[in-house]
Amino acid sequence: MLLHVGGMRSALGLLAVRRACCLSRSTHNSPQTLEYKPIKKVMVANRGEIAIRVFRACTELGIRTVAVYSEQDTGQMHRQKADEAYLIGKGLPPVAAYLDIPDIIKVAKENDVDAIHPGYGFLSERSDFAQACVDAGVRFIGPSPDVVRKMGDKVEARSIAIRAGVPVVPGTDGPITCLSEAQEFSNTYGFPIIFKAAYGGGGRGMRVVKEYEELEENYQRAYSEALAAFGNGALFVEKFIEKPRHIEVQILGDKYGNVIHLYERDCSIQRRHQKVVEIAPAVQLDPHLRDRLTADSVNLARQVGYENAGTVEFLVDKHGRHYFIEVNSRLQVEHTVTEQVTDVDLVHAQLRVCEGRSLPELGLKQDKIRINGFAIQCRVTTEDPARGFQPDTGRLEVFRSGEGMGIRLDSASAFQGAVISPHYDSLLVKVIASGKDLPAAAAKMNRALAEFRVRGVKVGSCSGQQLQHGQLRF
Repeated sequence: MLLHVGGMRSALGLLAVRRACCLSRSTHNSPQTLEYKPIKKVMVANRGEIAIRVFRACTELGIRTVAVYSEQDTGQMHRQKADEAYLIGKGLPPVAAYLDIPDIIKVAKENDVDAIHPGYGFLSERSDFAQACVDAGVRFIGPSPDVVRKMGDKVEARSIAIRAGVPVVPGTDGPITCLSEAQEFSNTYGFPIIFKAAYGGGGRGMRVVKEYEELEENYQRAYSEALAAFGNGALFVEKFIEKPRHIEVQILGDKYGNVIHLYERDCSIQRRHQKVVEIAPAVQLDPHLRDRLTADSVNLARQVGYENAGTVEFLVDKHGRHYFIEVNSRLQVEHTVTEQVTDVDLVHAQLRVCEGRSLPELGLKQDKIRINGFAIQCRVTTEDPARGFQPDTGRLEVFRSGEGMGIRLDSASAFQGAVISPHYDSLLVKVIASGKDLPAAAAKMNRALAEFRVRGVKVGSCSGQQLQHGQLRF
């Protein structure tokens, strides 16, 4: 398969011939004429470990890299890992700097950037950012602005899923405008229900209501959280599925209408509606259910003409029924476990698809995708377990990581002397363990976590106290 780590430049001659054939066939079969345009320079409009992850993929493919950084991030590692680095958002608060679309586009234009990778978080699911890139003549490494807009609107994404024949959780057809609509929904479907922000995710603007007396208070809290986090307090209401499994399917699409899946991840271990441990493939998943999940994901992607990498998320109830939740039109934090078990470099794929290559040309055909073993990802965070996992900040006085066979570490600020900022996400390092089966992967994870030594800030690992006790079990 071409997309193994470090795609070799020696294969480019053969690829050029295959590309010419592929493009010729596409032009013959479709009125759309697409041109292969190699990418020479990529900016990552993000920071931290995901910026470094993309820079590494670009370097392997011979693509020059550009970092952007806020004033508070002057000394951060992602700036040093790029070939070029430029300040953005001068005078702005830390997070606002990475949301300054005009300044990011200005830096890209001034420095001959061919394409921008949004990473995850920040502007990654903002259709106006994708459109600003297109308008500036800079390629956006992701879906089209229209698809980003449709998938970012949970209500519209739900409608698209229904049209594609994908089962959805009973819910309102659009954002509700007042408390009485929530009361009417609960009278129809009963409790529990859940409020969700219509224009955001990450656990913000989500409130579960188990009885009528809690309805008004949770409505107001969800609205306030959504308004503060996303600038829009719109909510919609769904029937709450109790104790479900959270299964998501990785998809890839190209500019020619080809869509494949790379099987599923189980993200059921969560804290405050946020994923904290991810496993690929899902454990003890009925093969028929797997077939339905992957088929529905591909059908939904084709329904909207999905291009590049994305994730279709589902809930699976205790009876084995699955329900569509949303599409994340970007690279996920947990993409690593899919890479480990399929041996497909997802960032390589993103870059090549953006250049105009087809999935078959890249060797990415559905019947060639295989699962090999299991992978687990845990997130070591600068959070204090004794204080309800509140973020902790300061200087890392000691940092020694768990390593060895079967362990992958994705990080940015995980080194002695690093300053942990209060301004950004508390993720310190992603630890990914791979093994021939789940017990083998879990054993490697427990061993690696037990090896960590961190002093200067409090740390928590995502499944409780593994760092202290090494007790990750399945």
